[in-house]
Amino acid sequence: MPLGKVLSESGGRMDHLFFPATCIVSLLYVLEDGSSAEIGVVGNEGVVGISLFMGGHTTPSRAVVRSAGHAYRLRAGVLLREFELGGSVMRLLLRYTQALITQMTQTAVCNRHHSVEQQLCRCLLLSLDRMSGTSLTMTQELIASLLGVRREGVTEAAGHLQREGLIRYRRGHIEVLDRAGLENAVCECYAVAKLEFDRLMCDVPRGQAG
Repeated sequence: MPLGKVLSESGGRMDHLFFPATCIVSLLYVLEDGSSAEIGVVGNEGVVGISLFMGGHTTPSRAVVRSAGHAYRLRAGVLLREFELGGSVMRLLLRYTQALITQMTQTAVCNRHHSVEQQLCRCLLLSLDRMSGTSLTMTQELIASLLGVRREGVTEAAGHLQREGLIRYRRGHIEVLDRAGLENAVCECYAVAKLEFDRLMCDVPRGQAG
């Protein structure tokens, strides 16, 4: 799953679901002029392709790999047959969907009401939750595209976090030096989404939520 790989396009019908293992996938809403903003992020806690088992088959968002790695791919028909049995798989997928909807809702609120620096902190923390290690490969152009803001705003926000000793940024690589500091700097949107996920998926071992 290389960086930038498109797993699904807006309005396109999906034939497979993807369960990220070590990669991270962005769900992006793309406007007519080509600009975009991230509305959700999926990593080793979840699945890409909820529209398949929710009955919609297509979605208005684009799914793009934003952190390279590996994933499991499953034919839609295989999962749908299991889902229609109405057992534990169905219940687990519906609970995950509720958690993802909460994340999307908080992202919309965050993008409207909170500063670029707070949004950047949320973006970094969501990534850290879905990977091992503390080093991220993310250019300022990519971050600006995910947040739907100008690159200059990202430059200013990243510079301030670096001066505060929370991150180290150079040439498209971000190393998180102080996670606790990021959690103190982020808005409440991160905690709301994380607490809801932990509540709904508390009985699922990390990395097996999908």
